[in-house]
Amino acid sequence: MKALVLAGGSGTRLRPITHTSAKQLVPVANKPVLFYGLEAIAQTGVREVGLVVGDTHAEIEAAVGDGSAFGLEVTYLRQEAPLGLAHGVLIARDFLGDDDFVMYLGDNFIVGGINELVDRFNTRRPAAQILLTEVSDPKQFGVAELDAQGRVIGLEEKPERPKSDLALVGVYLFSPAVHRAVAELKPSWRGELEITDAIQWLIEEGLDVDSSVISGYWKDTGNVTDMLEVNRLVLESLEPRVEGLVDEASELVGRVVVEPGASVERSRVVGPVILGAGTRIRDSYVGPFTSVGADCLVSDSELDYSIVLQGTSIVGVGRIESSLIGHHVEVTASVNTPKAHRLVLGDHSKVRIGT
Repeated sequence: MKALVLAGGSGTRLRPITHTSAKQLVPVANKPVLFYGLEAIAQTGVREVGLVVGDTHAEIEAAVGDGSAFGLEVTYLRQEAPLGLAHGVLIARDFLGDDDFVMYLGDNFIVGGINELVDRFNTRRPAAQILLTEVSDPKQFGVAELDAQGRVIGLEEKPERPKSDLALVGVYLFSPAVHRAVAELKPSWRGELEITDAIQWLIEEGLDVDSSVISGYWKDTGNVTDMLEVNRLVLESLEPRVEGLVDEASELVGRVVVEPGASVERSRVVGPVILGAGTRIRDSYVGPFTSVGADCLVSDSELDYSIVLQGTSIVGVGRIESSLIGHHVEVTASVNTPKAHRLVLGDHSKVRIGT
């Protein structure tokens, strides 16, 4: 078995962060979300991985390398544009050959790994196996319709009138039969080759499509709210560790990680929190479910339930919460009166300002 990891999406829902950074490399608990997927694949014993990349290929290739850090052998497959999940399968045809494969969306997060899913596929040998979960708004997902016996009888991509509340989770397993399905596809109304259409083709050809409904945790980390929620979940399992410096005037409460070279001075940190290598916390409060990347500065400020990326400084700004702040950002207080906000924002930004 091989693996196909899709990391070519543009991440429009995470703009402006993704104007300058790959969405799959936005960190959860200071580790890129893509890495969690690669680790899950490695745990199954799969070694050969095709990584589909797009415009952000250079950044992803620099982060993942040849895959040896994960115990994998990675082959990069260039996608000229995000033309659908099935298009990713199409361009990977030579790499996949006649092997079974697991397809994993690089911005998805699943608690507990995928070992059981792979074992079930190897035991039952269906043409395809999908993972489903109940969602509150199925219009945003690929949706499966099951019959009274729980068999998959239909699939639709982002339907206007969903026939169920069962959404496809971003992990699929396929036999080589899927290549015949993909070869028959035409672009959908979205202009993409939909993997749901390929699976529907398998169903209509009378091939076995297996499914299971997960009760565990899954998130498509495509927007800020979901990123913060996944960050919260991962930090919940944090083991406290202090490898940096914490002065006597500071207090660490609960599960706090202070990585090498980081320092906490005259501050209070309430976990779960992770402070990246070289980061400095001074005269500040850092609250639960916050991850601060490497080489950051938080001074005379309060930070809570947020993700802060590498190289950012936050100085004298009072309280920040429920925020995703990019690389090398400078957040400072304005000393001008009357009170005003001075903003430099990227396209499609969303800002909430208290009055």
